[in-house]
Amino acid sequence: MRIISLIIDINEGNIADIVPETFIFAAKAAPGYFRAKEIIQLIFALSDYINKNTFVKKYINVVFLENYSVSLAELIIPAGEISEQISLAGKEASGTGNMKFMINGALTIGTCDGANVEIIKEVGEENFFLFGLRDHEVESIWNHGYSSIQYYQKNLKLRKIIDFLNKGINGKSFESISKYLLGGSAVGDPYMCFADFDSYMEIHRKASHLYYSDKMKWNQMSLMNIGSAGIFSSDRTVREYAEKIWGLTPVNK
Repeated sequence: MRIISLIIDINEGNIADIVPETFIFAAKAAPGYFRAKEIIQLIFALSDYINKNTFVKKYINVVFLENYSVSLAELIIPAGEISEQISLAGKEASGTGNMKFMINGALTIGTCDGANVEIIKEVGEENFFLFGLRDHEVESIWNHGYSSIQYYQKNLKLRKIIDFLNKGINGKSFESISKYLLGGSAVGDPYMCFADFDSYMEIHRKASHLYYSDKMKWNQMSLMNIGSAGIFSSDRTVREYAEKIWGLTPVNK
């Protein structure tokens, strides 16, 4: 949604706060996961749209790298400046991708979820771009009845994004994604993208402007991430499992 919002702002001439960015996606969708495949189609459509619009392309680029693998990750992860770990709080059990980016010096934009919680504990919130609802807030909103329509009606940017999807991109409509977000026969926006949208946009604004305005501060935060990543090493993990779970002791040769 942020990429679409940036496209809209650029087309409308609202470029004062926009800095050059390249968005890199690399993933695979399970064979039966229709929504994931549709999102990949949307990413390709946005990339094609930007490539055909020279004015928009001056500011943003979108790239999707197919057939994500370990070999591809070895190229992407060391090159990344920002790692986005943006699952709704309480929905992501854990993961290791954020740790790999961290140890390679990327700064994380993320929610308080999954392994992000452990990263924040090690590196400090001041070296992490934290945004979004906390898990107890998510639970409270769901219990009181989450309505994506209410966020849509109150937020002009969200309304423009939905209009953009409904109009279609290069002849392909993405109304089904709009309906998924707004709801129909089911509850709309089950991952509460609308609820986290403003917070996400604001933290991205802070991160992108810091990158271009204060490289010294950015590099300092990057080094803090690298220096704090040792706890996530496989050596430490195996040793702790051996000592605390398996009850093993090292063999001295």
